[in-house]
This record gives sequence, structure tokens and C-alpha cells, in this order.
Amino acid sequence: MTTFDRHIIARFVAATALLVGLLIVFFIVLDYLEYMDDFMDRGATTAEVFGTYYRNYIPEIVRLTSPLAVFLAAIYVTGRLAQSLQLVALQSSGVSLYRLLVPFALVGVVVTGFMFWFNGWIVPHTNAVVMEFQNEYYKRAPDGPQTSQIYRQNRPGSVLAVGFYDRRAERAYRVSLQDFEGAAGAPGAERLARRLDASEMGWNDSLGVWELLDVTLRTFHPDGREDRRNLAALDTALQVLPRDLARTERDAERLTIPEARDHIAALRRAGADRLGRPLVSYYAKFSYPLANLILVVIGVTIASVRRRGGQAVRFAIGLFVAFAYLALQKLSEPFGYAGAVPPFVVAWLPHVLFAGLAVALLVRARK
Repeated sequence: MTTFDRHIIARFVAATALLVGLLIVFFIVLDYLEYMDDFMDRGATTAEVFGTYYRNYIPEIVRLTSPLAVFLAAIYVTGRLAQSLQLVALQSSGVSLYRLLVPFALVGVVVTGFMFWFNGWIVPHTNAVVMEFQNEYYKRAPDGPQTSQIYRQNRPGSVLAVGFYDRRAERAYRVSLQDFEGAAGAPGAERLARRLDASEMGWNDSLGVWELLDVTLRTFHPDGREDRRNLAALDTALQVLPRDLARTERDAERLTIPEARDHIAALRRAGADRLGRPLVSYYAKFSYPLANLILVVIGVTIASVRRRGGQAVRFAIGLFVAFAYLALQKLSEPFGYAGAVPPFVVAWLPHVLFAGLAVALLVRARK
């Protein structure tokens, strides 16, 4: 690595860090101005708002804004080189655009790898705190509880399905507990070994158990035989608690990658039919970090050409491209939630399209 490479990396990292910091402040100020009345009306203290809510909101802001920050930083650093004619001098001495891109791409790869880990294992934990705070203090909570067609994993190989859940009374209706045996994840290897059906299930807080009414117990043997028992009532301890049944369709956003994978697998085993949102969120944990690298390539390519208007024009073009990129992601997500477009396609299509744009701009750019 040459001295020039280290110089570019240092300037690029410094510019990115500065932009991330500014965007964090910008987002917090806007959010606070919008929801300040909610916080005051619901009795949230300043220490709770800034010490709990915004402290845990910062990782989500970093996740959302890191592609924009690295993009604008790449435009700024490359634009400064072009404006001061350093880029022309480098190209005249035989340094190609591809070679100039190396230090930027190196930082982009590191940021992409870091954001994959950050998005997959750190942000979900802080998002859980943020969502709980929003549900408690926002007048219009964005994350209301799911009350019908609920599927939860009781333990590995055991799935609880609930037709309807009354959150206030902590009572569930049309309950089914299914236990599977066999090798998890191997097609055809799992089989339904036991099934419990109950018309109603209520939580006994003093005993810490669920009380089931009108219960049917069935055991399925490998040879095809079935044993059946009917009970008027049954008390059972499950790993699923009332607060777990009050969770929402946004569960995957507050789960790490392994947890989200297991959660979706449990929903599929239980026959859940509303997997659009959790699948889009799960696939986005893999695809969204790639935006950092793609936008670095686009930013360097756009800014490497001298234009009338200097940095202002470059930033205007850059903001338009970044807005189009991020807007395409957000506008396509509802189609994945509804199942109109496969969730995998929704999560990856914007990145594939703009990766193609990055390659096309790089090929057409002056080398």
C-alpha cells in the first residue's frame, strides 16, 4: 500500500465518520421535534428519552445512514482530487481510475463486512429496546401487537399456533401445540410426533403455567398409528410466555440473524401464511450492508469527472442517486410484505440493479 493510498483512506474514513456523526445528530433532532409532545404527555423523563431511547436508537441510525455517509464521503474526497487537478496528474502519470478506486473499495469492503455483523447481531438488540419505548410512549405506536394467527417456537422442534390472543386478559383461543421429531432442516426428515389442541388457554400468573380447556392430545407413531386422549382441562408449562404472544410481525427486526432464521423456520413448520415481512427483514440483513460498497464505487466514478459547478453539482447528482437507491428499497418492500413479489427478490433487486449501474459507470468512465 502506497503513501497515497494511506492518505486517501485516512481522508475517506475521517469524512465518513464526520458525516455519520452529523446524520446521527440530524436524525435525533428531527425525531425529537416530531415526538417531543408524545414524550411529555406520556411522562417520559429527559433521562429516559436520551439515556435509553436515543442511546439505543443510534445503532439503527448508523445502519440506515452508513451507505449515504460513505457515498457522500467518496464524492467529497474524489471531487477534491478532481477539482485540485490531482486526479488529472495521477491519470497523466499512468494511474488508472481502477487503481484509484482500490483504497476506496478497500474501505468499502471493510465497512460492508462490519455493517453485516453490526446489522445482524448488534442492531436487533437495540431495536428491541427502541420498539418497546415507542410502544409505551408514542401516541400512535408503529408496532402494535399481533392478535390473530400467531406462531411461536416453544422450543426446538415444538411450535405453538394461536388463532386469536386477547392481550389484556392474557387468554389465547384455538390453540395448537405441535411437536416434531427428526433431523431439523433436512427435507422430509421431520415428522409430526405429537399434537395438542385446545379451544382456550389462559395464563396463571401465580403458578407460572398455562391452563388449557377442552384439550385433545394426539400421538403419531412412525408406523402410522395414532393415540388420542380428550381432557377437560390441563395445566402445562411452556417456554412461550404472555409477552411472547403479544409480539408483532416486526419480530425479525429485533432478532439476530440466527434467531431470525430459527423464527422463520418455526413459522414455516407451523404453516404460517404471512411470512412476507419477516422474510424481507431477514434477507435485508444480508443485502443492505452491500449498499455501502456499491455506493462507494458509484460515488468515486461520478466524482472522478470534472463538472461545471464543482462540488455542488457532484453532491446534487450524488444525492439524487442515493435517494433513488434507498427509495427503490423502501418502495419495493410493501410488495414483498404482501407476497406480490418474492421477498428474496425484493431484498436483493435494488442492490443488483445499482451494482449493474456501478459497473456500467465504471466501464464508461475515463480510465
